Amino acid sequence: MDTDRAKQAVRERVWALLEREQVVPPGVHGYIPAFFGAEEAADRLATLPVWQAAQVIKAVPDKAQLPVRARALREGKLVYMAVPRLAEDKPFYLLDPTRLSVPPAEAASSRVAATVAPKVGVDELRPVDMVVCGSVAVNRDGVRLGKGAGYSDLEVALLTEAGLIGPRTVIVTTVHSLQVVDGPLPETEHDFSVDLIVTPDQVVECAPPRRPRGILWDHLSAEKIAAIPVLAARIAQDT
Repeated sequence: MDTDRAKQAVRERVWALLEREQVVPPGVHGYIPAFFGAEEAADRLATLPVWQAAQVIKAVPDKAQLPVRARALREGKLVYMAVPRLAEDKPFYLLDPTRLSVPPAEAASSRVAATVAPKVGVDELRPVDMVVCGSVAVNRDGVRLGKGAGYSDLEVALLTEAGLIGPRTVIVTTVHSLQVVDGPLPETEHDFSVDLIVTPDQVVECAPPRRPRGILWDHLSAEKIAAIPVLAARIAQDT
């Protein structure tokens, strides 16, 4: 609980800073910040060799990463986007650039993807070259804080257990430069670190990656497991 409180204190401080500096729309508290400059961050990411080599992207559905998802589709990359809260039996949207019925910028929106993209299960995914995640705060060692729900950590854990995320998979976060904090950040055993931080102004290469080998069940409440069908099904299968 002390770690949870410490994480939330950092989030509150960063949300307040972003609003005070007017680099996000009002009402950012509780969300992954949809920062001004997200397009520029996506453009900077697209200059990197690891992006150019990546053909399969796993991305969060947050608005801050919409320009990255749209760019990936425009460049012919396959995108798996998590269903919000992993709340479906098949918890990922398949965005195949060869089969889109709407322009990439529209398909990349979580609202539109929910209407045009098929859902797929973990067993239907291809190995992932790059994970694109959102953050509220991140430091130069790659420790990141999301908004506190833990879904990004679960997505990475699920795909790691399935052998779809491995040592060669690059994990990237796109953020405003004010979200990059100095010094240590609180973290727990189930948290993953990022390999690269991309802002509108810079690319930060982080320390060697730290990733859980899979789902840490003792870190999940019974309520959380019950609310995520793919986890509930695992429990039912094992009992």
